Amino acid sequence: MTKHIHILIGTILLILLSACGTRAPHYNYRELAQAAIRLDMDIAMDDNHSLYVEASKWIGVPYRSGGTSRRGVDCSGLTYNIYRKVYRKRLERNSDEQRKENCHKIRKGKLREGDLVFFHNGRNKRRATHVGIYLKNNRFIHTSSSQGVIVSTLDEPYYQKCWMQGGRVR
Repeated sequence: MTKHIHILIGTILLILLSACGTRAPHYNYRELAQAAIRLDMDIAMDDNHSLYVEASKWIGVPYRSGGTSRRGVDCSGLTYNIYRKVYRKRLERNSDEQRKENCHKIRKGKLREGDLVFFHNGRNKRRATHVGIYLKNNRFIHTSSSQGVIVSTLDEPYYQKCWMQGGRVR
């Protein structure tokens, strides 16, 4: 009797273990399609889907200085919330502190999906006054004081002029 139980348990384990390696990844295509529309960009199979889906949920949220919710958010509140949800990492609540305490410096040409992008205000070039999250193709999500949460391109003249650095979160 015990021999049959051992064979049965072994067979079940073999089936379970072999099934784990052959299962196709699960994609929520409806959620990805909605994210692609809201972000106005293609999302590839090898992109970080949870980043794009979470980022898309923030599009259009109004700007609010010191805000951290979908009722209103500032730039560092946006990065703080997306990082907490997608990467389970807690960032500082200030753009310059995120730059100094949470990241190591990355050149613009080496940016990867999920890196932070920092900007100065044009007057004080040593202090980050704005932050966003790099997506891909020179595009990043951030909070605009006039438009709320939007996706912009690093190629825009203002962001080229006020570029400070990229940051890869430790």
